[in-house]
Amino acid sequence: MLPALVFAIVVTQIPFLVTLWYSLNSWNLVRPGSERFVGLSNYADVFADRVFRQAALNTIVITAGCVIVAMLLGVGLALLLDRKFTGRSVVRTLITTPFLIMPVAGALVWKTTMLDPLFGIVNFVLSPFGVGDYDWTSSAPLVSVVAALVWQWTPFMTLLVLAGLQSQGRDVLEAAQVDGAGPARTFRSITLPHLRRYIELGVLLGAIYVVNTFDQIYIMTQGGPGTASSNLPFYIYQRAFLGFDVGQAAAMGVVVVIGTIVVATLALRLLFRSFAQEDR
Repeated sequence: MLPALVFAIVVTQIPFLVTLWYSLNSWNLVRPGSERFVGLSNYADVFADRVFRQAALNTIVITAGCVIVAMLLGVGLALLLDRKFTGRSVVRTLITTPFLIMPVAGALVWKTTMLDPLFGIVNFVLSPFGVGDYDWTSSAPLVSVVAALVWQWTPFMTLLVLAGLQSQGRDVLEAAQVDGAGPARTFRSITLPHLRRYIELGVLLGAIYVVNTFDQIYIMTQGGPGTASSNLPFYIYQRAFLGFDVGQAAAMGVVVVIGTIVVATLALRLLFRSFAQEDR
């Protein structure tokens, strides 16, 4: 394990320590010689930044919206794919396709093919309902980004829940059927509790990945209009590579990392507690 541990420290912890040092300095790349130690001043500016708070709220909305909708769709699709029908293996393969497409390519497809105001498929399908040439990425940027993310992450949730369904003992389902329980009661009382750990794991993993979303926002909305669809990773990118403010961007990164670690730790404790209770 030592080589892997050394490699992990070199590529993760050392850059984080450098970022932590940069966060304690005021340094703008367009002003040579401007680097100076300012202590926690950058952190105070971060928490006083209105755009940072808006980006944090957008991050929560995007992450929660994507994970919840993708999980609901994943559970529904998994229940359908758990049944026997002709061509089931082909359908399962096709279901996983969106998750295998590069995020940049998927975002381009959604922006130019699905949500284009003049030639988009979404407006074409909704035109009988009076939608017309609605510009989704400008008028509803968060909805557009969440839709693209849901399309990408639903296959992951489906496969995870499907694995949980296939691990369920058939004798339990047959016993419930013999006792007179209908499909809805069986799902609510037996299948759903069994799937709890798989659903929690999917929500946790999905949230960890979706909170770092960058590609869809960069390609589809550029964080706009204004900062309406900027999330934390995209706003940090703007401060570092467009505003050239290394110190403040580093402070934002440290705040986001610490917040993510805290939330992930609490979620992992709940997940492990769920696993321990079910194994008893």
